[in-house]
Amino acid sequence: MMKKLWFPLLLSLIVCVVLIIFGSQRHKTKEISIPVKKPQRIVSLAPNLTEILFELGLGDKLVAISEDSDFPPETAQIDKVGNYWSPSTESIIVKKPDLVITLWFAQQQSAAETLENLGYQVLVLRMEKFDELPEAINKIGMVSGTQEKAEQLSSDIENKIIELKAKYNQNEKKKVLWSIWNEPLRVAGRDTFLNELLEVVGAENAIGKTLQQYPSISSEEIVSCGADIIIQSSMSKDNIETQQKNAELFWSKYPGLPAVKNGRIHVLESDTLLRLGPRLPQGIELIAKCLYGNNAENN
Repeated sequence: MMKKLWFPLLLSLIVCVVLIIFGSQRHKTKEISIPVKKPQRIVSLAPNLTEILFELGLGDKLVAISEDSDFPPETAQIDKVGNYWSPSTESIIVKKPDLVITLWFAQQQSAAETLENLGYQVLVLRMEKFDELPEAINKIGMVSGTQEKAEQLSSDIENKIIELKAKYNQNEKKKVLWSIWNEPLRVAGRDTFLNELLEVVGAENAIGKTLQQYPSISSEEIVSCGADIIIQSSMSKDNIETQQKNAELFWSKYPGLPAVKNGRIHVLESDTLLRLGPRLPQGIELIAKCLYGNNAENN
């Protein structure tokens, strides 16, 4: 049962989180030329890439996706070619794609290089921070013949983030501790995508500068951080209520922490929060609701 609960965490967390923790190598965005013909058979190897492709109206061109690509619901009908961390090049080849879109990290880079050597067209994208999302969307638009839609989508996301930042940055800054997982305890540092989310809603990361982007911290550091609010990424989409109760139990060992004393512990569904894609503004709104409650809508 525990295995079933923990495994989806690896699939839900945004790629940079786990990869950076374990020191994976970064890769540059792969440049490919504009195709003469629009791709008709596309393979996506990451859930956020799949969401972008659907937003660009390319869902009907997807012949295969990663197993963890589960949004929108139409993804349930598309063939899978391995999971996010271990794409199956053999299964991809069987689908005869004319475009494969991957992310930059080692496991997918290896699959990308194999496919390129076999003559397949592959687009490798780096998506780690806010400013890399519009660039990635526009590159997808360029190679798929949907430039106009891509420019509109990237512009809409950028404008919405600017709007949200203006909406929430007038508030008194709350100190937020963001737990990635509890055993062992790891939190989001300041040089992270998650820290960017906190900044948009006018919050301050309770953790100061750290050597690691997602460091483990001691009990002493937890007590001294003075967090007003604790946000915890869910392990799966299911049993959020149970996960909430478990989180409250875990943090109860720190009764002096303002977030614990005031019952400000929130377990949030990871997919919407941690996928750097079209639902990014929705994730920001979820965080704002944790900080400001129902007043978030009226801010």
